[in-house]
Amino acid sequence: MKKLTIKSWAKGKTTLSDAELIAILIGSGNRQESAVALSKRILQTVDGNINELAKLSVEKLSTFKGIGEAKAISIITALELGKRRQLETALEKPKITSSKAVFDLMQPIIGDLEHEEFWVLFLNNSNKVLAKSQMSKGGLTATIVDVRLLFKRALELASVGMIVCHNHPSGKLEPSQADKQLTEKIRLAGSTLDIKLLDHLIITEKWYFSFADEGVL
Repeated sequence: MKKLTIKSWAKGKTTLSDAELIAILIGSGNRQESAVALSKRILQTVDGNINELAKLSVEKLSTFKGIGEAKAISIITALELGKRRQLETALEKPKITSSKAVFDLMQPIIGDLEHEEFWVLFLNNSNKVLAKSQMSKGGLTATIVDVRLLFKRALELASVGMIVCHNHPSGKLEPSQADKQLTEKIRLAGSTLDIKLLDHLIITEKWYFSFADEGVL
């Protein structure tokens, strides 16, 4: 197995595997495993999914031989910084041109939550985001939205359009009957106030469902 050195880093960080990057963070393994081998074993417990790795606690990571509290905190901190960088990159693109643009903006915020949250993007006539607001925070399977407060905020911002979205912690993309009813309620209220509901996205950790793209809006 190749030894990780400053020279190997200099050849290009993008050429390093996830395990090799984690190995650089922890610096050393244990008597039975190199840093890379230990990192590979840690990744195997989450099926190689970096997002799942980021959800592990310090206590859970510390159960691996060779990973003490300091190394566990280093891993978690690095992954949190990566998530924040992704969020800041998304915030640099305030103009909405597609449902995928909404997903890219909102996934870092609600994609991996373990409870439901309902958010609204308020748009101007150029589809630029005037503001994004959390309208409610719920349990594992549902959240309640006050449509009056939603449109109060839209009027305050002089918004001409909006896109609503919420996450499904279960990972299921199919809209529930309640999701469909809420979408129609918001659409009808918006038509009265001349504030168009452009889309409703259901967002999971990996992908999304767009009411507009699927023709159900």
